Amino acid sequence: MEQMTQETFDRLTAELEELTTTVRDEITERIEIARDHGDLKENAEYHAAKDEQGMNEDRIRVIQARLDNAEIVEDSADTSLARVGMAVTIKEDGETYDIFLGSLEDAADTDLEIVSVTSPMGRAINGSKEGAKVTWAGPTGTKFEAEVMSFRQV
Repeated sequence: MEQMTQETFDRLTAELEELTTTVRDEITERIEIARDHGDLKENAEYHAAKDEQGMNEDRIRVIQARLDNAEIVEDSADTSLARVGMAVTIKEDGETYDIFLGSLEDAADTDLEIVSVTSPMGRAINGSKEGAKVTWAGPTGTKFEAEVMSFRQV
């Protein structure tokens, strides 16, 4: 399951609807027009439209998979735990910095570094309290430790 906010779920649902209707239809129309221009081997317009079609279908598959595996994290007045959709201030190796806990789609309007809740660091921070010391292992097995200083809803 992939945790996401209701806002992110709704935004992805709307994007999926747009991609499977309007965008698909527009691309299909461009392919038909390009096909009418003749020889497909050297028809740049046709190949560009087919490439766009492939990218659109890939994005549809990605969004559909995310929505099918979504676990909605409810917004609530209880902000006692760090969770998806929050900006988290952590202190690591004496340096304090802010991250966004979630995914690129969750962080539509933030310029913070995004840390996925499925990453080792994200799993360690998700569900932690202020003042908690969290640890995780990096890809090479290196151990990391940070203190969760504070968090806020974004």
